[in-house]
Amino acid sequence: MTRDLRKFTSQTNFRLALGAILLLFTVGIGLIALIYGAGAAVFGFLCLLGAFVPIGLIWLFMMGLDWVVKKANDE
Repeated sequence: MTRDLRKFTSQTNFRLALGAILLLFTVGIGLIALIYGAGAAVFGFLCLLGAFVPIGLIWLFMMGLDWVVKKANDE
């Protein structure tokens, strides 16, 4: 039986990142709502979404670079 360790590593990293983001949103927003109220929780949620915009843009840029490099190596 063979195992693809690169796929396993990639899948594990994705799950860890997703879990961290879910914890940040649920626990973070929940604590803000508990301590400061619903209005502050909504604003905290909007701030977290705004913080992920540059991260998403960097991720898209890196995926685009990966696609270009793979395309160049195939030719």
